[in-house]
Amino acid sequence: MAQVTGLSGNEIFCLAMKGFSPGELVVGNSVNSMGLLGSLGAGVSSILGGEVPQVTEAIHAGREAALERMTREAAERGAAGVAGVTGELRAFSGNTEFLFVGSCVHKQGAKSLFTSAGDAQELYCHIDAGYEPVQHVFGNVAYSMGVGGGLLGSLKTLARGEIREFSDVFNLTRHAALDRAVALAKKDGANAVVGVRTIIERWAGTHEMLMSGTAAINRALPPQTFQNPVTSDLTGSELWAMTRLGYAPVKLLMSTSIYSLGFAGGFLAAFKSFVKGEINELTTMIHDAREIAIARIKDEADALGAQDVVGVKTYIAEIANGLVEFLAVGTAVKQTPGVACATENLPTQAITADKDTWIDGDFGFSLDRNN
Repeated sequence: MAQVTGLSGNEIFCLAMKGFSPGELVVGNSVNSMGLLGSLGAGVSSILGGEVPQVTEAIHAGREAALERMTREAAERGAAGVAGVTGELRAFSGNTEFLFVGSCVHKQGAKSLFTSAGDAQELYCHIDAGYEPVQHVFGNVAYSMGVGGGLLGSLKTLARGEIREFSDVFNLTRHAALDRAVALAKKDGANAVVGVRTIIERWAGTHEMLMSGTAAINRALPPQTFQNPVTSDLTGSELWAMTRLGYAPVKLLMSTSIYSLGFAGGFLAAFKSFVKGEINELTTMIHDAREIAIARIKDEADALGAQDVVGVKTYIAEIANGLVEFLAVGTAVKQTPGVACATENLPTQAITADKDTWIDGDFGFSLDRNN
């Protein structure tokens, strides 16, 4: 009988080179409600600021149930693994549906079933670089700035400079989400979490940060990594390239700086905006926020004994009048004896971006045929 798979032609080609054949699409979902008590508890926690455990736990439980159901369906189909796993969170009749979708892959002699985040092209790169997939893992944190932190922060916005109370909230939540994903990987016997991706969205009156990736085992990494798994947000092809050069990831590094222009600076910048030319106050504010965030990443990399921080990405967002968030993210790497790729070169199919061929805009998107 015909197989119905979510894998693209490029993905099927890549997996075939590793001895896998495509299987059926598998789905797991869970429709959840926080309930009255959870909502009340979340409201109290929101006043204090920081993580809102009731919301974190509700979202985690929903995702965990959906992922487990998808994995069980794959096992029932005799799969060796589930590739291209994606997760979604959506409103459903006043509640929330947690959804995981992936495609089974089969291989003769497979002894255990794996699940992997990202697409199968990335999975090929991971396997070729020595990172054998174990489990799709995720860590999440629902957090609130809080009324208390907001009042203190609001007072500090009157002066120019970093607002450490806000920076600390953002930094703690980001690191807590990653730590929880690492804890799951360690529980599964993995020594790496690769292909980490981050999503931030609103849920139940809070912000939720989700970090997901693939827990994997690379026995060429130092033995201590089984106690403290390495983490990386490099793409599959980037990780392959660094491995080819003899580098291994040490840790995914993140740093946020929340910076205030200050009352006087804000007034002056607003006044200057009526005149053409550079607004020095805004230029220096963004520069200073960037320098603080990047300096923290460099200090952490030095403390880890890393040689470089690669793939650094920077994000700037205005979170309130006169307040900007500067976020820097990158992977610390180090020359590691023994790490190597199985092949000399990546096949074209592993790096070719698949294109969407559905161009009807009725489903919320439309591809411009003229571009």
